Amino acid sequence: MEQKDKYIRFDWAIKRLLRNKANFGVLEGLLTVLLNEPIHIVEILESEGNQQRENEKFNRVDIKAKNSQDEIIIVEVQNTREIYYLERILFGVAKAITEHIELGNLYSEVKKIYSISILYFDLGKGNDYLYHGQNTFVGVHTGDFLEVTTKEKDAIVHKLPSEIFPEYFLIRVNEFNKVAVTPLEEWIEYFKSGIIRPDTKAPGLEEARRKLVYYNMDKAEQLAYDEHVNALMIQNDVLSTAAMEGREEGRQEGRQEEKIENARTMKSLNISADIIHQVTGLPLEEIDRL
Repeated sequence: MEQKDKYIRFDWAIKRLLRNKANFGVLEGLLTVLLNEPIHIVEILESEGNQQRENEKFNRVDIKAKNSQDEIIIVEVQNTREIYYLERILFGVAKAITEHIELGNLYSEVKKIYSISILYFDLGKGNDYLYHGQNTFVGVHTGDFLEVTTKEKDAIVHKLPSEIFPEYFLIRVNEFNKVAVTPLEEWIEYFKSGIIRPDTKAPGLEEARRKLVYYNMDKAEQLAYDEHVNALMIQNDVLSTAAMEGREEGRQEGRQEEKIENARTMKSLNISADIIHQVTGLPLEEIDRL
């Protein structure tokens, strides 16, 4: 009974298992919860980002899907562990657009992009675990939203940039510290802890309970997965160590600057260099240069 409660991490699942059409229901559930409308996956798109490599650190999958209005959309989902995360997200969206429009096609063929980033690192300031945004153009003086004139089916129509430009979802996994109540919260609980409740009704998670069980994999796949998790632990330790070393280096630099400032003050008061040296520990040569 205990074994059935061990589920595969989402970053592994999206790279190795969820590309199978039989498993689309799991991803459809996540997209339905995030976009707040039924989403049907048409196919997993072939792209540079979808290549499977054992040493790939940054997972990305591009999905062609239909929304509730039967419109084609492209969804880029990525597990991001990088310093330059905004640049990486921008690059991923640009790749998704350019990779999936045929050479010579009209720009009207560009599909709406949704970029979903699942972040397992500290993002910066902010109290929420989910952020959503896109580009809008607001009049500086009037406050109105710009509408763009475009041509569709031989008719001139007006569109808001939000109908064309990408939308971004940033899921800050580490910031989720509450009891999961809503379907979205249950999904993020799974991202963070690997827990899927036996009685879950969240779209996609009920199917994930059946298909993402660790012990359903063969021994070779289990071994590869264990190595993946171990590599992530090592990577996180390295990043944590680097962050601590950076903070310590910053503190040391701060103390050095404080010593120099104190030395300048004492020197302005005509205190001898020998006494300044004894108080601050700065070399006499450095004190003379101040």
